[in-house]
Amino acid sequence: MTSASVKGRSGPRRAQEKGPPGAAARDRAAWFLVLPALLPILILSVGPLLYGIALAFTDAQSGRTRSTQWIGTLNFQDLLHDTLFWDSFRIGLIWAFGVTVPQFLLALGLALLLNQKLRMRWLARALAIIPWAMPEVVVGIMWRLVYNPDAGILNETIRDLGLGGGRDWLTGLATALPAVILVGIWAGMPQTTVALLAGLQNTPHELHEAAALDGAGAWRRFRTVTWPAIKPIALAITALNFIWNFNSFALVYVLTSGGPGGRTRLPMLFAYEEAFRYGQFGYAAAMGCVMVAVISVILACYLVGRIKGGEER
Repeated sequence: MTSASVKGRSGPRRAQEKGPPGAAARDRAAWFLVLPALLPILILSVGPLLYGIALAFTDAQSGRTRSTQWIGTLNFQDLLHDTLFWDSFRIGLIWAFGVTVPQFLLALGLALLLNQKLRMRWLARALAIIPWAMPEVVVGIMWRLVYNPDAGILNETIRDLGLGGGRDWLTGLATALPAVILVGIWAGMPQTTVALLAGLQNTPHELHEAAALDGAGAWRRFRTVTWPAIKPIALAITALNFIWNFNSFALVYVLTSGGPGGRTRLPMLFAYEEAFRYGQFGYAAAMGCVMVAVISVILACYLVGRIKGGEER
């Protein structure tokens, strides 16, 4: 066999292995287009996350003249015995579940209602998303006025109905956390409603008509037609809501600043106080690592559930 024939056979094979002409150029162009969106994520999210993880293994404190030393896992060992942090962690879980579950149920009911052919439905949909358009700080200030013990609309209504003299909802040990949870439900309902409403509108109407012709009632149609169609959206938005609620800061900070007596001190508030009130940056970073680990576990459980659900289908 001549060298020319070998070259003739090996040439096309090497060209095939390299891919079609221009593939490398297209890959470079794709990376060039993705880079503007990728850089802010790397600089503003991934970079600070890695720096915070590294900071958790140091004794970093406030003070420009103080040197930072590597202390290994000492911050995490102290964190294991910090009852105040674990109490805030418990409050954070109560807050996250207390907001996420009612938020989803109420949003589902509202989405089912807004999916009906009602008069002025466009106006009802616009009004339903108003809390979503308001910054959390504005929502917190507004609800502080609602809960005001002297001139708040809630206490004024209670007095007008003759149900008592009202109370200070945000400073009472028994009422502060439920009052804040109520605000969290109200503020987060619109985004859940919009997501579920989009899923309802993508459900073929013919399936509901066929189920109705078969004699299925409203509950059976919801269970056999509506819920399977919106289940993936419901699981996704619930997981995201739980993460967002567990990481809440601005709303609770404006309403109560973690009081009274730490009854509304969420983990994020506790870490904020350790870092910026007491200057314990390394210890606060360790708290942040614990919260990141919890969120990672939640995301892993969600992804595993989605993968198993896809395999069953």
